[in-house]
Amino acid sequence: MSEAKLQQTPFFQNWAKPQGLREACITKFVHTADRIGLLGCTTRARRGTISVEDQRFLALLSPHLRRASLIGDLLDQTRVTASLYREALDYLAVPIVLTAANGAILHANAAADQMFSVQGPILSRNGLLQAQNPGVARALLEAIASAAGADASLGSRGIGLPISSPGQPPAVAYVLPLTEGTARAVFRPACAAVFVSTTTSSSPLPEAVLTTLFDLTPAEARVLLRVGSGLTASKTALSLGIGENTLKTHLNRIFAKTGTRRQADLVKLVSDIGTPLVPAGS
Repeated sequence: MSEAKLQQTPFFQNWAKPQGLREACITKFVHTADRIGLLGCTTRARRGTISVEDQRFLALLSPHLRRASLIGDLLDQTRVTASLYREALDYLAVPIVLTAANGAILHANAAADQMFSVQGPILSRNGLLQAQNPGVARALLEAIASAAGADASLGSRGIGLPISSPGQPPAVAYVLPLTEGTARAVFRPACAAVFVSTTTSSSPLPEAVLTTLFDLTPAEARVLLRVGSGLTASKTALSLGIGENTLKTHLNRIFAKTGTRRQADLVKLVSDIGTPLVPAGS
């Protein structure tokens, strides 16, 4: 709009002129579906008209304004989203704990705090998440560390660890990585989420628990369950329909993966892991 036309408008006559203003240059730096961002610069009447150099300066300033606006939006959105997610966690009945790489507890929902208060099957000791069952306490911390390191072996679905002590109801801790680039990253700086299930029907099958815990194959897990329950080598081979040489191969691999050397060690290992590993019908 020319200056002559501007001076004829009600805007100029009723607002700009009484204040001693001359003309304005407006640049748009945000235009989305829900809003428009404008920056207007108005000159005094004693100043010359807005020059091409002035317009060029505002054009150079516009991208910086757009960037600042978008960064502010992202920060606000992240804060709001994180708050909503944490509130959602607190309303869930399942115990959930968000931890750092070393197992330090960064957030525990109400159900998890209740579990801490009754001392099991998960514990809070000096601010660190612990398993009541000493047989898997180290495995739980190692799984959390793997989640923090985005260990590919843990997978995006995490790992399930049986954490109940012998003679207690079944309980499984699921360690889920809070990886970058997913909605889970909203919980940063937490690196892992630990869900505790005490519902027998939702516990993993014994073979699945052993597979994830010791990186066993399904066949090796079946051998470990039977040998760990006290069956002899010949009865184990007969029940699985495999030859003794095949059984020896499985056992050697099981010993290597579990850090054991003999059948008595495997029996103790299965006993220490707890109730969820008892085969169905036994």
